[in-house]
Formats: sequence, C-alpha cells, structure tokens
Amino acid sequence: MKKLFAIAGGTVLVAGLGVVAPSVSSAAPAASGDPAAAAREYVKENPTKVLGASGDAYKVVETATAKGKSHVRFNRTYEDLPVLGGDFVVHLTGTKASDLSLAQDKKIKADTKPKIKAAAAQTSARSEMSTKGAAKASKPKLVIDARKGEPALSWQTTVSGVQADGQTPSRTIVVTDATSGKVRSEQETITTPIKVGQKTNQSAAKKKKGQLDTGTGNGIFVGSVSIDTTTASGGWELVDGVRGGNSTCDLNNGTSACKTFTDADNTWGDGTQADRASAGVDAHFGAATTFDYFKTVHGRDGIFDDGTGVPSRVHYGNNYVNAFWDGQQMTYGDGTGNENPLVALDVAAHEMSHGVTENTAGLEYSGDAGGLNEATSDIFGTLVEFQANNANDAPDFEIGEEIDINGDGSPLRYMDEPSKDGASYDCWSSAVPGSDPHYSSGVGNHFFFLLANGSGESQYGNSPTCDDSTVTGLGNEKAGAIWFKALSEYMTSTETYAEAREHTVQAATDLYGAGSPEAAAVKAAWSAVSVN
Repeated sequence: MKKLFAIAGGTVLVAGLGVVAPSVSSAAPAASGDPAAAAREYVKENPTKVLGASGDAYKVVETATAKGKSHVRFNRTYEDLPVLGGDFVVHLTGTKASDLSLAQDKKIKADTKPKIKAAAAQTSARSEMSTKGAAKASKPKLVIDARKGEPALSWQTTVSGVQADGQTPSRTIVVTDATSGKVRSEQETITTPIKVGQKTNQSAAKKKKGQLDTGTGNGIFVGSVSIDTTTASGGWELVDGVRGGNSTCDLNNGTSACKTFTDADNTWGDGTQADRASAGVDAHFGAATTFDYFKTVHGRDGIFDDGTGVPSRVHYGNNYVNAFWDGQQMTYGDGTGNENPLVALDVAAHEMSHGVTENTAGLEYSGDAGGLNEATSDIFGTLVEFQANNANDAPDFEIGEEIDINGDGSPLRYMDEPSKDGASYDCWSSAVPGSDPHYSSGVGNHFFFLLANGSGESQYGNSPTCDDSTVTGLGNEKAGAIWFKALSEYMTSTETYAEAREHTVQAATDLYGAGSPEAAAVKAAWSAVSVN
C-alpha cells in the first residue's frame, strides 16, 4: 500500500529541500513538545520518506492531537507551484514519528516552463466544458499534477456556469497538461446529494398542519423545535449567535439576492410550504444540529474547525429538485412545483459534511476517493439524524427518505443494501472507481452499515455480505468515531477503498487497541464488501 508507511530510522539530507518552518535542531521539537515542529524536523531529515524533491516545500495545514498521538497534515509545493495530490500526514507518538500517510506515489521531476500557453489552456478548458453549460473560464495557474502517474506541469483552470439541469451552479476545475495540451482531469466542485440530471418523480407535497404551541420554529420535516435567533430592530433575525453566526435567508426563488429571515414575535413558520419561513426552520435546525454533532461528538468546532458558522439559503431557483454545498454555504431548492423544499435533516447534514471533508482529508471527487467523499457525507448525514432523534424524522440508514425524490416514498439511497436504488454498488469491483461518486459511495455506505449494525436482519434493514460472512456491528458511536478519526487524521486526497480499509483499521487500533474486537470488526466489515 502506498498510503500508510511504518517509519524506520535513518536520516537522509537533500540540499534544497524546503520546509516552511524555522530551522530547528533534532532535540528542539522533543524539548518543546510541539508535534508540528517534530513533524517538520522529521520531514527535513527524512525527505525520501515523503518522496521529496529538491524543489519541494511543505506547509503544515492542520494538527490533531489526542491520547499522546498527533497527526500533522502537510500541503506541498514544488518550485513554488501547488502540487495536486502532494498532501501527506506525519503520525507521531509523543514527538516521535511512527507512520506516514502519503497521497503521492512518485517523486516530482518536472520542468516548470510550460510549452502550452495559458491562453491556449484557458480556451481548451472552456471548450471542454461548453457542452455542460459552463463557459466562463478563470485565468489558468500553473500547478504540478502528482495525483496519478508521473507528476507533470499542468495548467489549472476554473470554469464556471451552470450544470446540465440549467439551475445547479457549476465550478469545474479543469487540469490541462502544460506540455501536451491534453486535458488530464475535470472535477466539479459544487456537490449535490442527487446526481445532476438524475430522473426524479417527486409528487405534489402533502400539506402539514403546523404546531404553534410547542416551540419557536415550525418546520416542514422537523416539526416544532427550538431554534437560536438574534435580536434585531423590530424583532428577530434567523441568525444563530451560539454557533458562529449560522444564518438562514430566502432567495425568493431566484439565484442570487438572499434576504435573511426576520420575524416580529420569534415564532417562525407554520409547518407548511405556504409559509416561506417553514423551510427556513428546517435549514436552520439542520445547520445547528450538524454544528453540534461535530463539536460534541468529534470535538470539531464547526465545518471549518474555527467556530465559524455557515449561511443556509432556501427557496433557490424554480422547480429546482436538488441542494448543494459550494465550499462556503448551503443552498436548497424547492423541488417539484416549488412545493417540496429539499431541507430534510439528512440532506442538510450530508451537504455540510462535504465541507468537513474538504477541510480535512480533501478527498478528490473522482475514482475511489469520490465514492469515499460521498459516502462520508451519507455517513455523517445519518449520524446527525441520530443525534437529533427527532420524532417527526425518525433516524434511519436511508438517505433523503423524507423528500420523496422518486415519488413513491422510497429514499434516494439505502445503506443496508445500496444496490436497492438500482445504481449503487454493494461490493467493490474494478468498475467502482470509474463510476459516479453518488453510486460508488455504495461500497463505503455498505461497509459503515455493517460496522454499525452488523449483517443480516436488524432494526434498520437486512444487510447481506459480498462473501456470505457474518459481521457483528459495533454501534453508531464507535463506528462514527472510527470513520471520523480515519478521515481527519489518516486519509489523503487520492484515497482508495483499499487504503481506507488500512486507515480505518489504524484508527480503530488507535482508539481501542491493537487486536481489539473493534479493529477486527473493521477488517470483517471491509472484507464483507470485497475490500481486502
């Protein structure tokens, strides 16, 4: 495996290898107890371990420490150019390095003088995306693409517009080889719970009668709940001062101007689509519950881990049957007939969890990493639903069951047996990496269901295994802790399912001990979905 290496002794020095940190002696990190300093020193003295080249420089972007172990995440540049797939994590016990997670698998030996001009790369990127409704291309910037195969000098261009449905924004990163002019990759960065273009048969919504006597918020899906607001001139705003300023606004079925909800008596919505604030209640509650889940369960202070909240925008577009995360905020459409807002709790948590993934492992949105990215959002969307334990939206292992996207009461995705949706994978095969992330996520979802609930009949489904084995579940708390630790401390941007197996086993070992029943359960659950 390329991702997790046991670190042996030995020191190798390479002239010109840069580490973005003050020069320190070997003894200094141990004396100071600073894991980031120790990790910098390790990289400085052992550049071959991180496939270091003479033009490399490294910057610490995150440090996580618990129970005597630390995990220091680095980004890489080469001759001052960003390196795609150049990220890695140094794992330490105390201040001694023990393991290394590495996305890159080849040392960089690349010319930094492009043969293809920026203007040509920009035109190529715009042309590549023109058939998908995206035509505005940013000024290309030079990068080193080290994600797959031999690292190569490339142009990275952001092409923006709208996706094939005519309403979902598009922000696609196109990477063009700076020597040959060939497009190396294109990756959409606006993530949605529903594959854009997927046929939906959502039927007219059933109206709910609001319950105005039990709380300050009356949502379409969550019913009557308490929500945190902020006083303003003449009343209150739907701004959550407790959770970093989470705010909720009304796009009024447009796509840009969004007005923060206000109210004169601090009672919001009536539980029906007729009151525009009802959808705002669901979105506001979803943002608050997601924030609380990551903070209380995993110690992460919001999506960005800096205490900052996020805006939630509701009533987007016209008959828009989707929702999306754009890197900074949540946006929800109103669904069929503008009467079915997609503000269900697991949809909200799914999309905001994409933000957590972006700001931890940074999983790519293609190949196995894309499936793991989507699975992570389904996993945490489900766990947030359990955290809320809302009587009006009982927790389960189905995704989007409340929004009735298929018009027959069935969910968008199933975790107990993903293939029940007609497109997702239950078991890993060579076809998985080339599939849409919404469907290749099935392998990760199936693994997590087995890890939490076990195989066969359970309260939440009847889950088969790919090898006819029997798996005993650990429960949501342990399964969630293992997944989050692997995501935040071990996984890297180019993660494969095989590497995720290794990293979750390591996470379980860290949490519960080598040879523990928990580590054994992780291995068994992965084998049960054909990841060995």
